[in-house]
Amino acid sequence: MRDTYYNMDCITGAKTYLPDAMVDLIITDPPFAIEGDQLHKLYNRKEEYVVEGYVEVSKEKYREFSFRWIEQAKRVLKDTGSMYIVSGWTNLLDILLAIEQNGLELINHMIWKYNFGVSTKHKFVTSHYHILYCRKKGNAEVKFNPYCRFGAEEKDSEGSSMLYCDLEDVWTIGRDFKKGRTKNRNQLPVELLMKMMLYSSDEDDLICDFFLGSFSTAKVARSLGRYSTGFEINGTAYDHQVGQISNIQRGWMLAGMRSNGGNPHFNQRKRWTKEETGNVMERYHNIKCTGVSDRQAYSILSQEFGRGYFSMMNIVKKSRR
Repeated sequence: MRDTYYNMDCITGAKTYLPDAMVDLIITDPPFAIEGDQLHKLYNRKEEYVVEGYVEVSKEKYREFSFRWIEQAKRVLKDTGSMYIVSGWTNLLDILLAIEQNGLELINHMIWKYNFGVSTKHKFVTSHYHILYCRKKGNAEVKFNPYCRFGAEEKDSEGSSMLYCDLEDVWTIGRDFKKGRTKNRNQLPVELLMKMMLYSSDEDDLICDFFLGSFSTAKVARSLGRYSTGFEINGTAYDHQVGQISNIQRGWMLAGMRSNGGNPHFNQRKRWTKEETGNVMERYHNIKCTGVSDRQAYSILSQEFGRGYFSMMNIVKKSRR
């Protein structure tokens, strides 16, 4: 099942191909039942760069649909596994009811604040999604890596704990802006997916996405040394994306990542050298060629060179002058 993807609906596909309790982590962004085939227009995306064939679910059938796919998600999830569901607010109740009715436990309810909200003249701007982090009910300890991104003692430029801020349940993460590149109508940013995967899975774990869409989950999973599987009913999106997976070097984002006894920034107090500065800039340019944002690049550099996020940002900015 590793790195195997299916061009079919997730409910039938999971029943047919996924055994019980085989998945370590589920990350998925189901249809919102709000005319998702028109979402790209709200964000001013040009038609020629948007993959056609988006499959929406009707509002009348959404509650039943949510129950059925979450039922399968629970079945395939390991007792130590967890699931992140990204949802808009319009049909959030249906998702919450499906979680409860299927006997899942809600661990956290996060708010993802993003940029470029949908403008309106008659009500407040919608600029957030909900992320429901849940697990199976039981005594098994769910996998969670608290020091995967920041050390226990690491502070930002204002003296605040970076670990504490990263663990808060309001996440401010911008959308990935890919000007002139083919994209799905609505897709999750790399930084958001990285955060969920690093906290809730380990290298070689199996991650499942019931609604692959742009295959962002699968691409980030491979980049982080994880395996993935999932379903996409849209044949056009499936054909466009599935061939790109093998082109990604497995685990390339993991280079240099380490926890070092709860503090990944093992070089935090060491004096900078010209050689290290040069290595940082060379690596920065290589990372940027993959299409990630500056914020994502600084995070990767921080993990690879064992220094703080803002330290990497400052070195890059100084070298640009």
